[in-house]
Amino acid sequence: MRVYHKAYVYLTCGTDLLVFNEPDTPWLGLQVPGGTIDPGESFLHGAMREFTEETGLDLDVAFDHFSSQDIPFETIPPVGQYRPAPNRPLLGRHIRRNYHVRLATRPGTEWEHYEMHPSSGGEPIRYRFFWVDLFGERASNEENFFAAFGAPLSALRERVAQIANAA
Repeated sequence: MRVYHKAYVYLTCGTDLLVFNEPDTPWLGLQVPGGTIDPGESFLHGAMREFTEETGLDLDVAFDHFSSQDIPFETIPPVGQYRPAPNRPLLGRHIRRNYHVRLATRPGTEWEHYEMHPSSGGEPIRYRFFWVDLFGERASNEENFFAAFGAPLSALRERVAQIANAA
């Protein structure tokens, strides 16, 4: 089984979470920015690089590791939900580190950005970014998220609630 080391960024502004979908592959569902770590790269540096590549945003803020996942990807998502695209192999074990990043103000309400050099090769990938309420109905249903991106949201909700209570 091939092993992929991945890092993802859960960016919040208040109780809103930055997510994206891929308009050209709508069956994938909601995702968060991040991706494959380059050889010799740390999870943290990979998270920062992937975030900038996918969103077009360059943030000078703290990236705080808040959860990890070890996922046998051949079981996610359910059979029939995912149709593989050429040059985008995903089967294998994904070892993930998830980072929480907080902003005081949103850098935008909604925007599109292209990842010009996907780690799996192929054509640029178009992403549409927008915000969802972390405590709202859409973010509360893990099935709205592709490939277990919704699984860390309970831990993230606890963190965001603790931050709000401490303020």
